[in-house]
Amino acid sequence: MPDPTAPQPGRAGAATVAAMRSNLAAQARLVGHLVRWVAMGAVVGVLAGLSSAGFLEALRWATDTRVTNGWLVWLLPAGGLAVGLVYHYLGGRSGGGNSLIIEEIHDPVAWVPRRLAPLVFGGTVVTHILGGSAGREGTAIQMSGSLTDAVSRLARLNREDRRLMLIAAISGGFGAVFGVPIAGCVFGLEVQAIGRVRYEALAPALAASLVGDLVVRGLGVHHAVQPRLDVELTAALAAKVAVAGLAFGLASLAFVALTHAVKHSAGRFLRWPPLRPLAGGLVVLALMELAGTRDYLGLSLPLAAGATAGGAGIVAMAFAWKIVFTAVTVGTGFPGGEVTPLFVIGATLGVTMGRLLDVPIPLMAGIGFVAVFAGATNTPLACTIMGVELFGGDAVALFAIACVVAYIFSSHRGIYTTQRVATHPAFVPAAGRSGGG
Repeated sequence: MPDPTAPQPGRAGAATVAAMRSNLAAQARLVGHLVRWVAMGAVVGVLAGLSSAGFLEALRWATDTRVTNGWLVWLLPAGGLAVGLVYHYLGGRSGGGNSLIIEEIHDPVAWVPRRLAPLVFGGTVVTHILGGSAGREGTAIQMSGSLTDAVSRLARLNREDRRLMLIAAISGGFGAVFGVPIAGCVFGLEVQAIGRVRYEALAPALAASLVGDLVVRGLGVHHAVQPRLDVELTAALAAKVAVAGLAFGLASLAFVALTHAVKHSAGRFLRWPPLRPLAGGLVVLALMELAGTRDYLGLSLPLAAGATAGGAGIVAMAFAWKIVFTAVTVGTGFPGGEVTPLFVIGATLGVTMGRLLDVPIPLMAGIGFVAVFAGATNTPLACTIMGVELFGGDAVALFAIACVVAYIFSSHRGIYTTQRVATHPAFVPAAGRSGGG
């Protein structure tokens, strides 16, 4: 007589079929989820690419115009006052810049102002045509974030979806403006919290960064080509790079500390905000006269190019001059960013460290190019990848060593004040525990 408690062939087969159907349904939902987020990331990438392409062309025009018409630099204080007035009376929350974008990722409670995109675009062009020492990543990220949040508002996305879109906006803006799509993706995932990588945003961030870069290139906007580094890794060379990484981290810390000090002092002594960039413009002009050169105005890309080409004509303290010029410009409220100046600071400091440590100058300049940035933004993974995308993969181990050491010795203080600390307390120096979150 058959055992009624034994599994029946028909029942087992039905259970297997039901399980397979359930798995197939789950996989179909996963595919649909992936396609949805890749498509949404691609939309972000188009916005980031179009805005970055227009901005890069405007920036190229502004730089050429300033170089051709040297008298324009004397209008920097007046331009600072004009930008300050516009931001004060029309900007609203737009003055928060990149930190506003990151804060909305942490706690998405208010839409990023739509006016932010045109304000930061125009303000940054004014900064550069008149010689302010600022960068371009901040503008690209803020434009991308503002435009993306406008789309999220129209689509009525919920808080969690909007958070992922803003992470993708950071990736898209960064990847598009620098031509580093993989580093751009990782930067967006890594930058908003020290010690945490937001893998849930991986698909839209990668799509946004890749599409943004393709849009820029498709429109015929070209990025500077960096020399490829040919390296034979040795223990002695790795040790020297680690020592240089310490210097790069301390330079990052010096830049962040000075920028915050300038911002604090300007806010304390100049209560009416439009006066701050006016005063900053005056100080930049005084620094220009003191330095006896205009090399530290604007992006200073010729300095970085000279450093990675061998360092001919780069003075030992060039990095220190660029730190001061940029801290005054950004700290007093001129729009722009800090990353390109950080590239210049790192490359020129790399020249000095290469001379001191007897390391080939182009190699150490290329390492410094990304390592100082890693320390100032607390993004060692993204900066290691950026080194590979810009200078080739032969030096990947050295990029990693320098970026990690710089990240550690920058004390986790960074240029983005709304970064939060999400790492083990043992790895957070006391000086950095209150600065990130």
